[in-house]
Amino acid sequence: MHDTLEFVLKHGYVLLLGWVFAEQIGLPIPSIPVLLAAGALAGAGRMDFIRALGVALIGSLSADSIWYYLGRRRGMQVLQFICKISLKPDSCVRRTEGVFSKHGARSLLIAKFVPGLSTVAPPMAGIFHMKRRRFLLFDGLGTLLWAGAFMALGFAFSDQIEVIAEYMAKLGGWLLVVLAGAFAAYIAWKFAARQRFIRELRIARITPEELKKKIDSGEHLTIVDLRHSVDFEADPETIPGAFRMDAEELEKANGVLPRDREIILYCT
Repeated sequence: MHDTLEFVLKHGYVLLLGWVFAEQIGLPIPSIPVLLAAGALAGAGRMDFIRALGVALIGSLSADSIWYYLGRRRGMQVLQFICKISLKPDSCVRRTEGVFSKHGARSLLIAKFVPGLSTVAPPMAGIFHMKRRRFLLFDGLGTLLWAGAFMALGFAFSDQIEVIAEYMAKLGGWLLVVLAGAFAAYIAWKFAARQRFIRELRIARITPEELKKKIDSGEHLTIVDLRHSVDFEADPETIPGAFRMDAEELEKANGVLPRDREIILYCT
């Protein structure tokens, strides 16, 4: 078997640990293929299923604990940082806030299955000072469900591991080139989507300094605070004169918002 594949088999647990940790800490490297491969190797008798599941649990809990403590210490600044570095701006903080605020600790059971929520949920648990023992319990159970489900799927199709291994061996050094190219294409696609999203935001954007000048000059403005209730509870300060409204209510507010003045919307 090719040396690269032998290396993967020999250091499989370390790779699994590092890969899961890297994804949960926020790097855009999906670990589902690695979990599927671990399950397949376990089915072929080349890895121990329970040990591999435990390694995935340790990697995930280690990263999630870091986010949890950052949430406790830094509050909403952590969520703002996550949104800034996210390659998925459409599934950043706001959508995942709704899930967490509605289900609380139970959202940790499904967080790993929901894009975006996996990284946002641990710091949010810290922001709302969820007890550490409760956080570790629900986050650990959620990790076991997530990792166990994909590893079990790989285990069920473990008969295909030899076929895959043969193709990998034939590719040789080209395998790394293909993987690196696929990863680079994925990052480029996500980065382009993020830049397009930011350009759309800038079309009708006003800076805090520009807004202050308008207020100081006495312009008649309507300022609407669209922050999620989670954000508002964590940081209840608001712009003087602004009134709060949920983003979902904005489309129904035709009779509430005045038509004779400029309307300024702001969120997190």
